[in-house]
Amino acid sequence: MAEPFKIERLKSRPQFLAAAKGVSEARGAVVVQRLDRADDDTTVRLGFTATRKVGNAVIRNRAKRRLREAARTLAPQLARPGSDYVFIARMGTADRPWDRLLDDVKSALTRLATPRSAPAVARHAPTSPAGQDH
Repeated sequence: MAEPFKIERLKSRPQFLAAAKGVSEARGAVVVQRLDRADDDTTVRLGFTATRKVGNAVIRNRAKRRLREAARTLAPQLARPGSDYVFIARMGTADRPWDRLLDDVKSALTRLATPRSAPAVARHAPTSPAGQDH
């Protein structure tokens, strides 16, 4: 199946910081952030990062390589055109079984494809009058 959009890489710090202002989803060994660019461009841009908490340079690079391969496999089917995605490695990303890592990335991308349900629940929770009746 040919992908309906072009996939590019995020490369500059401002692009990563902009994506951090979007919605995010943590699943197992990965956090995925998504920013809807609100432009007419159908390109999907992907970025990958790992903090020093993940481990030394060898482990961080291994974690990012695994995330790149998982994104290359799943993004054509699950990513939304016109969005920027940042995949953040967590502790254990480098050692997680491949099937479970793919499941983590797939569930995060699926959840981010329909972000309306999560904020709606969060928005209604604090406004509940249950705690104010006492």
